[in-house]
Amino acid sequence: MTFEDTDFRQETLDLDNPFDVKLVRGFLLGLGFDFEPAEVECTMIVYNLKGELVGTGSHQGRILKYIAVSPKFRDTTAFALIVTYLTEKLLKIYKHTFVFTRPENSVRFRGLGFTEIAAAPPLFALLEFGFESVQTYQDYLQSVILPTPNGSVAAIVVNCNPFTNGHKYLIEKAAAENELVYLFVVEEDLSVFPFAVRWELIRKGTAHLKNVQMVRGGMYIVSGSIFPAYFLKNETVSDVMQKQAELDVRIFANYVVPVLGIKKRYIGTEKYCLTTAAYNQAMKDILPSFGVEVVEVMRMVAATDATKLPIFISASGIRQAIKEDKLEEVEAFMPESTREFLHSDDSLDIRLKIKAGSGRH
Repeated sequence: MTFEDTDFRQETLDLDNPFDVKLVRGFLLGLGFDFEPAEVECTMIVYNLKGELVGTGSHQGRILKYIAVSPKFRDTTAFALIVTYLTEKLLKIYKHTFVFTRPENSVRFRGLGFTEIAAAPPLFALLEFGFESVQTYQDYLQSVILPTPNGSVAAIVVNCNPFTNGHKYLIEKAAAENELVYLFVVEEDLSVFPFAVRWELIRKGTAHLKNVQMVRGGMYIVSGSIFPAYFLKNETVSDVMQKQAELDVRIFANYVVPVLGIKKRYIGTEKYCLTTAAYNQAMKDILPSFGVEVVEVMRMVAATDATKLPIFISASGIRQAIKEDKLEEVEAFMPESTREFLHSDDSLDIRLKIKAGSGRH
């Protein structure tokens, strides 16, 4: 039996309707997907004229998700119809889109014009499509390059939610040991301290370091598009988390390191966040093969507790102190720029949001 384009019709599901959710969840379960409606903002399905469910696709922000077609219809145009419909919808909102898929499915997306930018077998290949690309980000990196006579160039990636004395110490150490430090600031606004605030606190707190160049992380350095697990409250290390971390590190190694000539990447030891610990391990596993030394620096200790155990400086400790109205207990955690901000009315909305929230970020 053959199928033409006119044999298909498409519908958008109501994700608040339990019957619609049950329909797509059951279809995807049979194809090896565990559909979570909370992880998408739009889902469409495709039927043939006999009413048979042919395939489905979803998106969350600019990320395509749960693209699947019944084996019976994989030699038809159904897959192209789903991907094209969602991509055209997203390109009206964003300049480009991403899709996570299994590496063996990458060729199907490449056939529709997507470009694979990284892979973390066996779980993920990451592809993109649109009016911008990772090359657009490389063009931006070219614009921030500073000369270094001896090529002693290091990099640090920070979120700084908020900026702490621990961050400041790590940056100062890297600046003292290298000619130039590129300081990447996570640009995704998925943290309680917005990017503009974090950037300004860091800028003020590192203004004395003349060999530190601040760089926007864009969509390729710890972003919600490529490394969404970073912004979730994870209590266990999962394969998905580890592979997302690997994707992020491989993109850094392949597209950032060559442009900026990075020889070292500085990281802090991680005592509290399993996601960041997994990210650190991915860097240790991958970056040396790209000629990048991973320099792990012991996290700063602010004091000791009643049992003489160290109290490590952390951004999460500051957020917890805000939540409990105990900011005075973590004064040693904060550089002047953060202290001034948190004691000012400019931070009121953020402090109220922290008190009302429960997430890790």
